[in-house]
Amino acid sequence: MPRRTATMLASTLVLFALLCAGVFIKVPYSEMSPGPTVNTLGDSHGEPVLNIAGRKTYPTSGHLNMTTVRVTGADYEMNLVEAVYGWLAGDNIVVPHENLYPNGKTDAESTQENAEEFSQSQQSAKVAALKQLGIPVTARVIVATVVKDSPSEGKLHAGDVVKAVDGAPVTAPEDVAKLVTKHKPGEPVEFTIVPAADAAAAAKAGREPAGTSKVTITAGKAEGDGRAIVGIRAGSDHTFPFTIDIKLADVGGPSAGLMFALGIVDKLTPEDLTGGKFVAGTGTIDDAGKVGPIGGIQMKTIGARKAGAEYFLTPADNCASAASNVPDGLTLVKVSTIEDATKSLEKISKGDTAGLPQCSAKP
Repeated sequence: MPRRTATMLASTLVLFALLCAGVFIKVPYSEMSPGPTVNTLGDSHGEPVLNIAGRKTYPTSGHLNMTTVRVTGADYEMNLVEAVYGWLAGDNIVVPHENLYPNGKTDAESTQENAEEFSQSQQSAKVAALKQLGIPVTARVIVATVVKDSPSEGKLHAGDVVKAVDGAPVTAPEDVAKLVTKHKPGEPVEFTIVPAADAAAAAKAGREPAGTSKVTITAGKAEGDGRAIVGIRAGSDHTFPFTIDIKLADVGGPSAGLMFALGIVDKLTPEDLTGGKFVAGTGTIDDAGKVGPIGGIQMKTIGARKAGAEYFLTPADNCASAASNVPDGLTLVKVSTIEDATKSLEKISKGDTAGLPQCSAKP
């Protein structure tokens, strides 16, 4: 066999062996890539994303697209070849697996956490939108979760409305912990509640619950500091003056909050908020309308531009990262609150974009 042929054959065999090895060598990395975008003013799977009943709504145009990121699952083991390909692919990012799934989080745990965050983001989006429009919203303190094998298990339930602890009125979630920790472990703590079923029935009927119940729980002892605990996490729930349903399947996490809120504002406002323009964006939102940062910002800007967006509403804390690699033709608009976002949309709708607060690569 000629030397040149033998060398080429040997090189080919070595390369083939390396490729085979790469397929079987597992690496502790995960991949992020641009996910689909959905217009909050439009439909998803044949149903409106935002459905408002009991209040006059107005026609909308253009787009207010929420954006997503695809990630490999918590239980998926990436091989070396996939990792190298991901590093070389322009629209993908390969990151340490621990960054996406800390402390060995499983697919099931991640899915549950994302679902809870998505549900909370919808609630906050509704509250922030109505507050922006000056529409009153009634808040109440509820039992958000009950810890398994805790003193409250079987006595308190998720969704119970907490009216008082030891007779002291409760007006904010943090009040519950403050009142419980006044006790010592082993002491009784009296909760005045509206059971979840009664509260839900009253809310559906548009009335106040008929009565309350008293539940006594023996306080347990927290590990570490030894303070009194009952094993619940308190949260906030709201009663709205009309129905706002948000329907979007196969999406989790809190990052669509801003775009949901803006979609609600647009539908409840006579003026067309977008002026027919294609706007996308991202960001968490709290009840007060403050916009928070999210992960995977560059994946979201890529996905938005591919979908046709010309403007991207960007949380202020994500601006530097997003501006370091902006897709051609996409303008990054810096927002810190829902009010910032609505003011910028008014400028975009009128074509008055010279004064838009744009993101800079410098923090």
